[in-house]
Amino acid sequence: MISRFRLSPGASALSVAMLLASSAIAFAQEAAAPPPPPALNSGDIAWMLTSSVLVLAMLVPGLGLFYAGMVRKKNALSVLMQCVFGAGILSVIWCAIGYSLTFTEGNPFFGGFSKFMLAGIAPDTPAPAAPTIPEFLFIMFQGTFAIITPIIALGGPADRIKFSAAMLFVSLWLVFSYVPIAHMVWGPGGYLGGAGVLDFAGGTVVHINSAVAGLVAAIVIGKRKGYGTEQMAPHNLALTMVGGSLLWVGWFGFNVGSVLSAGASTGITMLNTHLATAAAVVSWTLVEWMVKGKPSLLGAISGAIAGLVAITPACGFVSVNGAFIIGLAAGVVCYWGVTGCKHMFGYDDALDVWGVHGLGGILGAILTGVFAVQSVGGAGKSGLLDGNSAQLMLQVEGVAVTIAWCGIVSLIILLLIKYTIGLRVSEAQEAEGLDLALHGETFHD
Repeated sequence: MISRFRLSPGASALSVAMLLASSAIAFAQEAAAPPPPPALNSGDIAWMLTSSVLVLAMLVPGLGLFYAGMVRKKNALSVLMQCVFGAGILSVIWCAIGYSLTFTEGNPFFGGFSKFMLAGIAPDTPAPAAPTIPEFLFIMFQGTFAIITPIIALGGPADRIKFSAAMLFVSLWLVFSYVPIAHMVWGPGGYLGGAGVLDFAGGTVVHINSAVAGLVAAIVIGKRKGYGTEQMAPHNLALTMVGGSLLWVGWFGFNVGSVLSAGASTGITMLNTHLATAAAVVSWTLVEWMVKGKPSLLGAISGAIAGLVAITPACGFVSVNGAFIIGLAAGVVCYWGVTGCKHMFGYDDALDVWGVHGLGGILGAILTGVFAVQSVGGAGKSGLLDGNSAQLMLQVEGVAVTIAWCGIVSLIILLLIKYTIGLRVSEAQEAEGLDLALHGETFHD
């Protein structure tokens, strides 16, 4: 600092002292000044644009094809319609109030209305949670999570829910179940995130949340006509395989995009996601092969989804070995979920939302508490293998809060719809098929 100044030959001792003092003050001010905020980064922006597209493709067409292939042929178009119209109406609700209630300051359970209709955001406004990308891009990325989650739940009451009831349910559920759980986990001042619960990309927010809603909806609406006595096999497993494959690929946007940058941790997050998925494909298929004597395509692709679900909360917090074990466990647990658990309790979860997303999400959330390590992803609290057993209990708390909140909210919404506009199609419509009865369309041979 002193070298900036040039003293005249006749400078007095006082002037020299004053000069030195001013130099010291300037140096102290510079040292105390906060570093400038990170600038918008073109690499991070490019990756988050890509991630947003990948996650959107998970719903349209990914989840649509995955579900459409598993229902009976007469109901396939109705499932696709739920995905397409759902993506539209849920996107509008998200931009109007969902984002503000999730990602602004409020209370531990809900945000506020300060960004209602995205007020106060400019194109160059950095995202508070990720200052190297524009906030509008963060809104888009998080919006893709918000629109797929409620539609996953519709796999539970598939084949017999009215279209109007389904769309009203997912719209209300987005506001009163998805938004508060997302705020609790990821929002500023959220209850679960503040407590130290780890959920990197949505094990509680997306998968347990949607699975509880799907299970409650399946129970409230009742079993399909002929369930247990009539053949209800998937009508086109090729569609299911294509849709499931799109989910596998799109999930890299889901999980790796949750890094919110193109930084170093994207590599291990991506590898963890892929390895857990691959391990679950193997474990599910081998178990099915041993139990039933034949490996099935439906089992293999279901195993992939199980692995993806289970690694979602853990992908940025665990080592590669942890991801491998989570994937292996997911294939076995979720196979039991869609066979033993479903038959044990006798519910008609048409597309096995609870067996895969519910049990897989719970498994992944809890094992995050076992395998989380400080050296990966910057986890605030490490798991059992890193010397912190308290993290396991925090993960259990996160699971319990999500199940309780979603279960109560889902039940209230479903009962309101049931006793107003009605939840279920008529017996005649169910027999005819929802495609023709509700939408006037059908597959032609």
